[in-house]
Amino acid sequence: MGRKEKGCIFCKRLTKDDDRKNLILFRGKTAFVILNKYPYNSGHLMVVPNRHKRDLEALTIRELTELMQLTQKCVQVLKKTFSPDGFNIGFNLGKAAGAGIDDHLHVHIVPRFTGDTNFLPVLGQTKLQSIGLEEVLDFLTPGFSAKGGSAPGGKRAARAKRAKKS
Repeated sequence: MGRKEKGCIFCKRLTKDDDRKNLILFRGKTAFVILNKYPYNSGHLMVVPNRHKRDLEALTIRELTELMQLTQKCVQVLKKTFSPDGFNIGFNLGKAAGAGIDDHLHVHIVPRFTGDTNFLPVLGQTKLQSIGLEEVLDFLTPGFSAKGGSAPGGKRAARAKRAKKS
């Protein structure tokens, strides 16, 4: 998996200009969509508020609204692109709840497919991905470029730096 990064990976990604390299699919006004680098399934997305907040109740109504609108958009794009049989969608708030990154809350959107569990994760602690991250980005990017905001490649680092200060 590589070594653990120091600092908040979400805040770091927001300040970078190369969205594709940083797996960012979409930047909204108060939140963004990013592909999970270590996905449970191909297409595992996360919706993250731009502001670095640990607690759900610390978000504004505007942030909460965009978080849910982008979650809905993720489901729509994943349905159209991968035709999953279902989804796991949710927050892991705090280490005890299973959060790998517990200081910057985020929503997980995991597409699920009938029969997508097997013996590899149970016995070998290994997860097989049938499609690479670059390919997933290629498949999903067109679905996010039609909505207002910034699709990958846009220069939005200055706004992200301002949001982080809030």
